[in-house]
Amino acid sequence: MTSSVLPEVGADFGVSAGSAAATLTGYMVPFALFMLVSGTFGERWGARRTVLLAYGGYVVASVLCAVAWSFPVLIGGRALQGAANAFTTPLLLATIAAVTPQARLGRALGVFASMQAAGQTSAPLLSGLAAEASWRWAFVGAAVVAGALAVVGLPADPPRGGDRPRLRSAWRLPTLRLAAVGFVAWGCLGGLSFLVALRLGDSFGLSAGQRGLVLTGFGLVGIFTARLTGWSIDRFGARRCALSGAAVGGVLLAGVGVLPSVVAVGVLWAVAGAFSQAVIVGLNALVLSADGGNRGGAVSVVQSLRFLGGAVSPVAFVPLYHLDPVSAFLVPAGLVLAVPPVLLLHHDRSRPDTVAARR
Repeated sequence: MTSSVLPEVGADFGVSAGSAAATLTGYMVPFALFMLVSGTFGERWGARRTVLLAYGGYVVASVLCAVAWSFPVLIGGRALQGAANAFTTPLLLATIAAVTPQARLGRALGVFASMQAAGQTSAPLLSGLAAEASWRWAFVGAAVVAGALAVVGLPADPPRGGDRPRLRSAWRLPTLRLAAVGFVAWGCLGGLSFLVALRLGDSFGLSAGQRGLVLTGFGLVGIFTARLTGWSIDRFGARRCALSGAAVGGVLLAGVGVLPSVVAVGVLWAVAGAFSQAVIVGLNALVLSADGGNRGGAVSVVQSLRFLGGAVSPVAFVPLYHLDPVSAFLVPAGLVLAVPPVLLLHHDRSRPDTVAARR
């Protein structure tokens, strides 16, 4: 939400746009870290109650950002936003799994992924439009949306028997394998838009607006193909789709780094959005269709490592880009091609990973 208004935020508080980028880190770090445990605690407290409280916390945090009287206060508000939002995504995914027949789980998760992609794609545009008046209105809008979602609510929690889930139940080896795949896939594919932007500027001389337009293709294709991805998971299996997404995505990323045509780079990056979705939705389907009573905790671990991968990505690949721009694309492409097959092919072979196998 703040990525498109960093200059305005910096000017308001007398800091550089680079320093204002701390609002991104201030959000992402607590968001990813709290998500390591949020799913398990949400399963203990009840998903419906936890998500409603999280929306309420997000409203308060957004209002604090909107009225922030100093830059540290804004950073604090962003940290509270990240912490609150950590208690929504994994529990929403677990709720979808609880109310959806197994035969349609992939399609339901595909719809969820398309809505996520729509939000991630439209947020910079909407906040940028709000900043024409004041960047603070973007946070007012976020507070209103979170309040509306709290009113809509969630279905009632299904009856739970037995002991309350424990944190260690979310950290089983099969879950950690999936989490590692998410870390690599998002850090080396879905989270590389900054690297593509650097190449678009350095190799082709595109302006900020032109770079933004090209990068938007990744999210738009992800929106329109997510439901097809979900259908493919129901039809062919979650593991197979995740492996295919990683393989094709890695090849596309290599092309983005070496092809000399800006049109080709834009097309390949847009198509990579579809295969990135295949990996992420496939991982969610694998963990949510697994046996065990702590699906919320397990999927929160996978989601946490996914976003941590995105947070680590700039630190890992920007220095490499300055040394050798081509290697900065080929190295993550190689990781996406090599790591997921090793981990997914060893992921609990005794358990069927597909809905089709359960029929």
